[in-house]
Amino acid sequence: MVSEVFRLEGFGKILESWGLMDALLPFLLIFTLVFAVLEKSKILGEEKRNLNSAIALIMALIVVIPHLTGNLPAGYDPVLVINSALPSVSLVVVAIVALMIMIGVFAHEKIMLGATMPGWIAFISVILLIIIFGSAAGWWVSGFDEWLDSTFGSDALAVFIMVVVFGVIIAFVTGGEGEREKVGALKRMGFDFGKLFGK
Repeated sequence: MVSEVFRLEGFGKILESWGLMDALLPFLLIFTLVFAVLEKSKILGEEKRNLNSAIALIMALIVVIPHLTGNLPAGYDPVLVINSALPSVSLVVVAIVALMIMIGVFAHEKIMLGATMPGWIAFISVILLIIIFGSAAGWWVSGFDEWLDSTFGSDALAVFIMVVVFGVIIAFVTGGEGEREKVGALKRMGFDFGKLFGK
């Protein structure tokens, strides 16, 4: 049998037993963040790298050593707070990057908040990401997806989504540059909300 070290799961357990999550990673995270803030803000003056690194080292040790010795109450242990909060922060970062990818793929016309995106594409992308991540996290346990599948069938839903996606792509491809400036994206797809509200 292969040694436990050469299997990824066994290697992870060995690193965990050495204190990777309890000592090394929180220490490196705190040291790096404090050092970067001190270097960028230049609180101690110009070219004070040695002082910045010493202060960052001391602050990281002040956080990690009481955790290792167990001298902190459970609710006030910064390492436990960091270890429980960072996966959620990482999930938010992944969701934001996925949103930027979706907007970058589907939208290039209008500048809003410094990014190129029509507002409705950003709104649809946010809704889709909430649905995707909520489904992966098990938030939607009401059985709505089973109801859709039993009512319409998975093939009908797939065809509907495909028709909508291809309709949007065709609307963007066939519209000329001059038309795009005069006519909005929704009007090119047949939605005229101005007539609906009497404008």
